[in-house]
Amino acid sequence: MTEKKTLGMYDSFVRSGRETRSTHYCAGCGHGIIHKLLTEAMVELGLQDRTIIVNPIGCGVFGYYYWDCGNVGAAHGRAAALGTAINRSRKDAVVISYQGDGDLAAIGFNATFQAANRGEHMAVIFVNNAIYGMTGGQMAPTTLEGMKTKTSPFGRDPLTAGFPMHICEVLNQLRAPVYIARVSVADTKRIMQAKQAIRKALEIQRDGKGYAFVEVISPCPTNLGVDPLKAAQFCIDQMEKEYPLGVVRDNSATAEPRKPDEAKPTPKAFFEEDAHQAPPAEVDPSARELRLKFAGAGGQGILSLGICVAEAARLEKRFTSWYPSYGPEQRGGSASCSVVISGTPIGSPAVDHPDVLVCMNQPSYERFVKDVNPGGIVIVDATVPLNVPAPDGVRVFAMPAIDLSIRLGVPKAANTMMLAALLKLNATGLKRDHLLAALYASFAKKPALIEKNRVLVEEAEKWIAENMKEEC
Repeated sequence: MTEKKTLGMYDSFVRSGRETRSTHYCAGCGHGIIHKLLTEAMVELGLQDRTIIVNPIGCGVFGYYYWDCGNVGAAHGRAAALGTAINRSRKDAVVISYQGDGDLAAIGFNATFQAANRGEHMAVIFVNNAIYGMTGGQMAPTTLEGMKTKTSPFGRDPLTAGFPMHICEVLNQLRAPVYIARVSVADTKRIMQAKQAIRKALEIQRDGKGYAFVEVISPCPTNLGVDPLKAAQFCIDQMEKEYPLGVVRDNSATAEPRKPDEAKPTPKAFFEEDAHQAPPAEVDPSARELRLKFAGAGGQGILSLGICVAEAARLEKRFTSWYPSYGPEQRGGSASCSVVISGTPIGSPAVDHPDVLVCMNQPSYERFVKDVNPGGIVIVDATVPLNVPAPDGVRVFAMPAIDLSIRLGVPKAANTMMLAALLKLNATGLKRDHLLAALYASFAKKPALIEKNRVLVEEAEKWIAENMKEEC
């Protein structure tokens, strides 16, 4: 007797360096059944070559070993966001998001809610086993009231942990979803109902009608601490009381096919437009790698100064990267960014030891000056006391960027003053025309500021030529 191959799955599953026909799931787990229903529907509807499944974080993370179709992995909870990106760039794709209750209902809930609200073209298969399965059996958003888990040893208490989340009912408040259903794989009858629901969700994708959501109640014997039969019975007796089965919404008969709007550019087309694309980088081994750090207080234009230098490097066909570092500090506390310019591909955008350091405030100077490479340059605002000495061989220049910008009548242009200092000292090795072109491009939405900043740069350069001296 030959083993019958499940439609839409690979002939063998290559995991851990060996081939097998067994999945990694525990005995009695519902994932294997759901996989079978999903891939069979995909093949029967003729969608296999168009399907891209977004693999989850959780017990189903190894789905790409089993599903014989397009697969892509998403960060924890971000399957809906990634599925949206695929839709926008591959308008012919059938996108399926496969997620568990921890992945979708916890960290990924907002991404799911927003995708459903937009009516994204995707089918979401939501596996609800009322627990975090892969990480050891912690309480999940769908854990039943009173249910004991590793993190609720006395049972889930709604007063401290809230009530179980009903995802289907929450999404049913939104206008965009076409199909919402809750099914189970606890016995044969329920499996047949689940098959029809999953097939319906994929038909909606085939017909281009929008968002479909199928919640699947699934047993988890291992974390329930019972055998597979008792786990299945738990789904029927306990979970279905909390999560009633049935079709919550079905507008598939009246929903109009939403054909892709070819007038809207794809991301590829957007980046291919001349207005958004600098010349491609060219390999030049003779061009040494230059590492720059820009630091100051949030709101001083530190991040945009770094972008300006990075964009100028791109105009010179250099490989370049811009890497910001900030949190709530972007609006007042410390903020910084790293820029790497190279004649060859860049391995890491991080800059721990800069060749050029630009500092706008004292905390930034004291934090980074000691890390500047020998032979490097530090340009620091003149208001900053130089209490921390620079390493030997590092030149330090004080630039009254803040005071000069105030004197010239544009208090927010201190970063433009620092750009002028970079120009006059030739600290970046980049051409003046390219640095100014990048600066002007940053004001594309405010063209009135272009001429003003041109004058500011010229005035700052005059001051630098007459006054700037090396401090130490």
